Amino acid sequence: MKAHNPLLPDTVRTHTCGDLRRSDVGKTVLLKGWVHRRRDHGGVFFLDLRDRYGLTQVVFRPEETEAHKIAQEIRNEFVVAVAGVVAERPKGMINSKLPTGEVEIVAKGVNVLTQAKVPPFSIDEETDASETLRLKYRYLDLRRPSLQQKLLLRHKIVQSIRRYLDDHAFVDVETPFLTKSTPEGARDYLVPSRIHSGKFYALPQSPQLFKQLLMMAGFDRYYQIVRCFRDEDLRADRQPEFTQLDLEISFATPQTVQQLMEELFSDLLQKVLGLKIPTPFPHMSYAEAMDRYASDKPDLRWPIEMRDLSPLFKDSKFRVFRDALVGGGEVRGFSLTGGNRLSRSQIDQLVEKAKGFGAKGLIWIRSAEGKLSSSADKFLNGDELSSAAKALGMQSGDLALLIADQTAIARAALNSLRLHCAEKLEIPPTSKFAFLWVDEFPLFEYDPDAQRYVSKHHPFTSPHPDDLSLLKEGKKLDQVRARAYDLVLNGYEIGGGSIRIHQPEIQQLLFDRLGIPREEAAQKFGFFLEALEYGTPPHGGIALGIDRIAMILAGTDAIRDVIAFPKTQSALDLMTDAPSDVSPDQLRELSLRVAKPNK
Repeated sequence: MKAHNPLLPDTVRTHTCGDLRRSDVGKTVLLKGWVHRRRDHGGVFFLDLRDRYGLTQVVFRPEETEAHKIAQEIRNEFVVAVAGVVAERPKGMINSKLPTGEVEIVAKGVNVLTQAKVPPFSIDEETDASETLRLKYRYLDLRRPSLQQKLLLRHKIVQSIRRYLDDHAFVDVETPFLTKSTPEGARDYLVPSRIHSGKFYALPQSPQLFKQLLMMAGFDRYYQIVRCFRDEDLRADRQPEFTQLDLEISFATPQTVQQLMEELFSDLLQKVLGLKIPTPFPHMSYAEAMDRYASDKPDLRWPIEMRDLSPLFKDSKFRVFRDALVGGGEVRGFSLTGGNRLSRSQIDQLVEKAKGFGAKGLIWIRSAEGKLSSSADKFLNGDELSSAAKALGMQSGDLALLIADQTAIARAALNSLRLHCAEKLEIPPTSKFAFLWVDEFPLFEYDPDAQRYVSKHHPFTSPHPDDLSLLKEGKKLDQVRARAYDLVLNGYEIGGGSIRIHQPEIQQLLFDRLGIPREEAAQKFGFFLEALEYGTPPHGGIALGIDRIAMILAGTDAIRDVIAFPKTQSALDLMTDAPSDVSPDQLRELSLRVAKPNK
């Protein structure tokens, strides 16, 4: 293809594809970008030229012979330079959906900078291409304006956070990626050392110990927007490598950290989305969240609360309820305002949904015209029905859903059902963004596989002062509360933090209660335990998931949409074909031998 010589590749463009407006009519301009779409209108060619700033229409008329000739051979995704004059679009041809929609460029010259093969899928706002195909050609997928806007939003979020923290005396400090393997709840990614044969570094699950060391070093306020790595089972809102805002404050209380975060998010949403959010954020204890919503990250946009109805049915003759209660379970339910409008077949579908969520079944109660009816009318008397309806706050026209099962199953199934019903009934959310602090977490949780207590968060979390006696006695460890707090947004945990242990004897006591032998603690944390003995200020902090925050603010439910080059749910990089085999020479250098796993 013959290039139009006056438009050399190194000629600087005068404008981007999103710049031009009616005020630019008559200007001679040079634009460069991708051909988004090409149209032939009876010898007059139209190209939509695209870059990340926008899209501009270019017209090629037959009288511009050479440019017109080249335009005939241009195809979608070619990279071109176009010189021309800005003109008003004819009446009736204005595109009000585009900022540049009032003007077009009448081309005087064009140069094809790069030709392109036919893409494996169309580069449009919406595409029916599978996610597998789009991840394989991620660099093409990222040309789609919808994805670019999500990544640009993420950029604005990060810049807003940095500006805010810089204004509040925080110091940005980098911490190592190649560090020591320490237990933090998930499996480490290990990196073999060539120099120190047979030894391994670990990629950090978080900079937890380093940020505490920075407090011991006197930096007072630290932050870092940092990559972290966890070899854990994946889901839609997780990635093996992720980005978090990590910060720590000396002489902090939980209120210090929480107020700072509330001000940060108030500033962020105002600057990034132009939204004003109410502060302070509401608080809820872990126990209350589990009781009312069966989740430690409840979505308060739909405040449909569940209630424990077990006391009402402790003497019930209904076998389903009786067997659940005798077996140590519970009867729990919630009421749906206006839910009685669901048909019987729709309610039957909810029963199947409940079974899909793990429950053995579902009991419903209708309230209509002052009368109550139930799927268990044959087994529940009128007093039991009216007591349940009263406890659930039912009004005429409402529908109550009850599950009798083991506690964990009943609560989890009802929580999933609650959110499903909110969508099914098209119940409008009470707000666009619902923030919540969940605090007073248990310090420990029992691991039945290991048959011992493990840390609910991590082993550097400070116990609640009122429960220190229980920790010292080593009794009722499940009742010891942590000075820990999670920040929840729209049903996602977007941040978790705590006040840390700053006293060596308390840190050692915690290791003892976790069953970590002192020799093992010295081997894994010796440098940290020694540092605690040189004067450690009380300190605390929080880590926020940047990926999740960007996902929520971008209005998507897939975290991969806000990560430029993500992995699949099985931790594969389809574009680079990673992980991959390495050569025998590389393995020999690292003193490694690959053993095939047992099937």
